[in-house]
Amino acid sequence: MRHTPVDAYENAPRDVVAAGNDYAAGYVLPAHAHRRGQLLYAATGVMSAVTDRGSWVVPPRRALWIPPGVPHEVRMNGEVSTRSIYVRREAADAAGLPAYCQVIEVSPLLHALLLEAVELPLEYALDGRDGRVMALLLDEIRAMPALPLNTPLPDEPRLRRLCRALLAAPALEIDVDAMAHKAGMSRRHFTRLFRRQTGMSFAAWRQQACLLTALSRLGGGEPVTTVAVDLGYASASAFSAAFRRALGAPPSRYLARQTRPE
Repeated sequence: MRHTPVDAYENAPRDVVAAGNDYAAGYVLPAHAHRRGQLLYAATGVMSAVTDRGSWVVPPRRALWIPPGVPHEVRMNGEVSTRSIYVRREAADAAGLPAYCQVIEVSPLLHALLLEAVELPLEYALDGRDGRVMALLLDEIRAMPALPLNTPLPDEPRLRRLCRALLAAPALEIDVDAMAHKAGMSRRHFTRLFRRQTGMSFAAWRQQACLLTALSRLGGGEPVTTVAVDLGYASASAFSAAFRRALGAPPSRYLARQTRPE
């Protein structure tokens, strides 16, 4: 696997380039931005990312698309092995890649293409097999379904400040009336403004924040029972049921892709 310096891939004379890295548990990439769009793939491990628009959790064998120019911070929840694709803005637009961050599913084909891409030379032949691999990679990224693994942040300064604090320590018992009081708003105004700015009710947002925090902590190796109790669930089984309703599978199965990349 090639480890490519930042300047090398930003300035490479190719629309699409790839790089891979391995990170220790707890490692944080401070807020930064790229001129290119980035597909950040968790080949193994769980990552969390934060931008001004919200937070995202990236479980094993899923990937986060980050458009060009978007500042983002990334935290490794446990040991993480990544593969990244960097796409020039013009090529990302031409391929129809999103103008906003989103976590996507990764098919077996996309997984194989990502592993192959990081082995290619930085200035690969455009008119041969290597160029076709990169072109197919963009097609496959566009075809992947988005996953509900983000917690949006509101624009209103008081709500944003409260939500950032809640993301740092989410819990089910945090009450909407307490949040409205801290924001200096009536309950009615708070609930209406919150839904308008995030697209979610506060209760749904709070549960999403709890579940994604749980996903990050479980990815770092913490026991299900400990995580469930810390977040305010009555039991591990109640937590698992809520997790399955929201994300389609119990925690153990959702993280079952935690294997070394081929």
